[in-house]
Amino acid sequence: MIEIEINNAQEVVAALERLAQATARRAPLMRSIAGTMESAVLQNFDEGGRPKWLGLKYRQGTPLVDTENLMNSITSEYTNDTAIVGTNEPYAAIHQFGGKAGRGRNVDIPARPFLVLTPQDEADILDDVQSYFQQLMK
Repeated sequence: MIEIEINNAQEVVAALERLAQATARRAPLMRSIAGTMESAVLQNFDEGGRPKWLGLKYRQGTPLVDTENLMNSITSEYTNDTAIVGTNEPYAAIHQFGGKAGRGRNVDIPARPFLVLTPQDEADILDDVQSYFQQLMK
């Protein structure tokens, strides 16, 4: 049989109540995660892709960055249950996934994934989660 003796039950109960509230009200955590993901996506644009995107064939410049339209369309949203980063630009999918474009679909657009998280980005999100729960337990 395992026996646990609690010397300061009020502190334990208070900590458990804070933890229960935090798991019920996750919007602050989701806001932090959405911000970290948005920063990571913007870093993809700053660095020309992570990994690097293929260059342009028919003109000079940096893919997806020259006009900054796509980059400036990146937004983040969050709810109590989700953290989302994306864009509403109609041409975003062809750049993310690649494919045929143009009149007659005769132009090959290589995939230049910009909505990507690196292993470091994922570690940063885990840091957000750990920090959130550490703050609650203080």
